[in-house]
Amino acid sequence: MTPKARPNKPGASFHKGEGATPRGAATPEQAAAYVRTMFGRVAGRYDFLNHLLSFQLDRSWRRRTIRTLSRILAREGTLIMDVCCGTGDLLLAMESKAKGSVIGCDFCHPMLLEAQRKSARKRAYAPLFEADALRLPLPDNSLDLLTVAFGFRNLTDYRAGLVEFQRVLKPAGTLAILEFSNPPNFLFRALYKLYSRFILPAVGGAISGAPDAYSYLPESVEKFPEAEKLAATMESVGFTRVRFQRMTFGVVALHLGLAG
Repeated sequence: MTPKARPNKPGASFHKGEGATPRGAATPEQAAAYVRTMFGRVAGRYDFLNHLLSFQLDRSWRRRTIRTLSRILAREGTLIMDVCCGTGDLLLAMESKAKGSVIGCDFCHPMLLEAQRKSARKRAYAPLFEADALRLPLPDNSLDLLTVAFGFRNLTDYRAGLVEFQRVLKPAGTLAILEFSNPPNFLFRALYKLYSRFILPAVGGAISGAPDAYSYLPESVEKFPEAEKLAATMESVGFTRVRFQRMTFGVVALHLGLAG
């Protein structure tokens, strides 16, 4: 069941080159290298910390995404790709429901190894490959559904990523982006910032042994534009029927659109 279309608030879209900006990264190449190395260092504790730091809510966010995409997953013969698949949680959840084929990619090799190990434990062998989301090794008009869960904000060029997703999707193919967002409610946003700026980095850094990684997380979320701006950019590069639904008071948003 898909969410009801909702009117998007007007707003500027992403500018060319607007993307992830980790501290100390002066170029897109440096930003990408930082993100790849950071995720490689925390890959072994990534799932545990995701569940802990989100109070297990990350599981419900993915379940809700699967419910939203259920009609597409139920179609025979579809080709579905999870980009920035990480350790494979959404990938494996889709594979368990899909009647078509599901593949996954990520540009961080240690994360793919974790996804591969998890797939083997669950006896689910979705093909995995290493690739940059901005340069996917797929021909035009290949996919019926492309998903990105908590990886889009790490792209070094958001607009270029959307253009690439548009390229590999079939006409009227679906893009689904599940990503952290900034809660619209002022009080909840203040509480969320307090948690993400102080508690999350302290706990995540202590457990993972990589405090910079769990400082980057809240910084990247805070810098990431509002849900309305992502929706506007999706429309500006050619996606149609763009809509989004907020989850957990707006901590997370699921954006959907059809390729033109």
